[in-house]
Amino acid sequence: MSFKLTAPMHDAERLPPFETAELRLHLSQYLDTPFADPSGQTSKIGNYRWGVYAFFDYDGEPIYVGQTNEMLRTRIRRHLTNQRTDAVAMSVLDPFEVFEIEVWPLPQFQGTASKDATARAHLNALERRITQDAIQRSAFKAILNEKDPPAGVDMVEVPPSHRGRIVSDRVVHLRGHPDFRIARRALILSRLAQVIAERQVQGGLRRVLLTQAKRLEWLSGRRYEALGGDALVGEEGGDEGELPLFDGV
Repeated sequence: MSFKLTAPMHDAERLPPFETAELRLHLSQYLDTPFADPSGQTSKIGNYRWGVYAFFDYDGEPIYVGQTNEMLRTRIRRHLTNQRTDAVAMSVLDPFEVFEIEVWPLPQFQGTASKDATARAHLNALERRITQDAIQRSAFKAILNEKDPPAGVDMVEVPPSHRGRIVSDRVVHLRGHPDFRIARRALILSRLAQVIAERQVQGGLRRVLLTQAKRLEWLSGRRYEALGGDALVGEEGGDEGELPLFDGV
């Protein structure tokens, strides 16, 4: 007797998965947002070459800060769409956690060479300032960066920024459920722990592991308390198992 396997209907699908397509669409819309900078010029926010950016999760928590002098569009896309950065590859940053982005462009350096010392010093100082502000605003007094910004004492004024959401309502419906977020955060935490276990790593990764563990505990605790906390826990010898999906089922 022989069996003929029938290919599932989506095997020949050339389009990316729904969530991937939605991320690319809304990220592009964000990066194409017109931005009027202090110089009086208006440009797409992603087209500024020099700048600092920050990622925020579904709770508005700052989770990552970075800088670029190659173009905001290029650097942010590298993080969120093709996973070519060390932060993503090492499970430091999970693109699925990013709900909003804020960018601080530096239009005064738009035509400046990437090795220009003055521009680089200004960029480093701005990254330090944004990182400090993010840590202060964080409920955990920490973000998920493996490394600290370049050291220095220069102070710069924070320029105008643009913050926007890159997740559609349909994706929020899929990803926003706290149990999904807890499971996803635990997965990333496990991957990071595996990286640490298999390599000789610097202390920065262990700091990220600790911060991510605190974030997982906080989200799990909030979910537990929201459902009733200890009042929902059964006694030993009582019935165990899953709760019904719907009342009366």
